[in-house]
Order: sequence, then C-alpha cells, then structure tokens
Amino acid sequence: MDLWLRDIAPSNELRQWYHRDSSQWEEFRERYFRELDQRPADVAELLAKCRAGAVTLLYSSKELEFNNANALCTYLKQRMNDLEA
Repeated sequence: MDLWLRDIAPSNELRQWYHRDSSQWEEFRERYFRELDQRPADVAELLAKCRAGAVTLLYSSKELEFNNANALCTYLKQRMNDLEA
C-alpha cells in the first residue's frame, strides 16, 4: 500500500447507519457520494492516481458486492467520465 486517504472512507455515522440496514444500498451510495463531493482534494488525488495507472481499493467488509470500495469505484468512474466529457 503506497497511499492511505483515511478521509475518503465513509463517515462513521454513515457507515454505522448502513450497517444497521444494509438493504439501503442506493441511499448509502447517494449519501457517500455527497460526502465525497465535500472532499475535493482527496478525490482529486485519488483521480490522479487512477489516471496514472491501476489502483487497488482496500476495504474491510464481509460483504463482497455492497461495500464502500465498490461505491467509491463507481464514484471515481463517474468523475473520470465527467472529466473526459
């Protein structure tokens, strides 16, 4: 691991809310994306890494599909597409 952007993770409040009701995946993503929008410097740094090459997102969850790393990946792809348009 060569970079840890601790603040790019979901807030404790959002993470705890989602763990209480994991059926709220879409709402979690929307809330998380809004949090990411409030961290432009971290997002810009991560996007620069993505443009430079492969990026591996690490996460700590038993859930393989509905986790913050997958949400973050979707967010980054959307932002990359927005920047290229």
